[in-house]
Amino acid sequence: MINIVRFAFNPFQINTYVLSDESGECIIIDPGMQGEDEEAKITDYISTNNLNAKMIVLTHAHVDHIVGNSFAADKYNIELFAHKDCVPFLEGAVGYASTFGLSIGKLKTIDNFIDEDHPVKFGNSELKVLFTPGHANGSLCFYSANDKFVITGDVLFNQSIGRTDLRTGNYDLLQKNIWEKLFTLPDDTVVYPGHGPETSIGFEKVNNPFVAIGRE
Repeated sequence: MINIVRFAFNPFQINTYVLSDESGECIIIDPGMQGEDEEAKITDYISTNNLNAKMIVLTHAHVDHIVGNSFAADKYNIELFAHKDCVPFLEGAVGYASTFGLSIGKLKTIDNFIDEDHPVKFGNSELKVLFTPGHANGSLCFYSANDKFVITGDVLFNQSIGRTDLRTGNYDLLQKNIWEKLFTLPDDTVVYPGHGPETSIGFEKVNNPFVAIGRE
């Protein structure tokens, strides 16, 4: 069984997730920690629970989701996994971050490209990869059928969706991917988004004002 712990980091309050299972292995999804205090929250949790960090995984590469990449990679000697379409975002991340008051000390490049043919595996667990661009090129969601959850990054939020006015944003594409990749999951699937509280697929199908497909 996968255990999920959420941390809200940096001024954008992005959700960084640490996923672990009974093996003691864990992965870090969207390391957004900025500064020593936030870095300590991650390291204290991992050390207190005797976890073995295996990889960093990105839902997408907007700067608020990646500012802790290098710290996590160096601290745990682990590699970064993301979609190949994230590369342009990472290449301009250091300069772009400063315009938002964030600081990226050095760029961590992608070590391993992942897509829908490459599930994320750690310990005794496996996450199905869903390719869901529309908010940003290279956006991925991570789904566990066994544990009935999906991590959606900035694709789907509690009664909202990712903004599409940024570079590579496309509302029609985002809507299509939500309908075809997420709203086809079981209604009781818990949604862990990139910002804000969790929700469920069934709730969003009925109540999300941007992409709802009907009422029960």
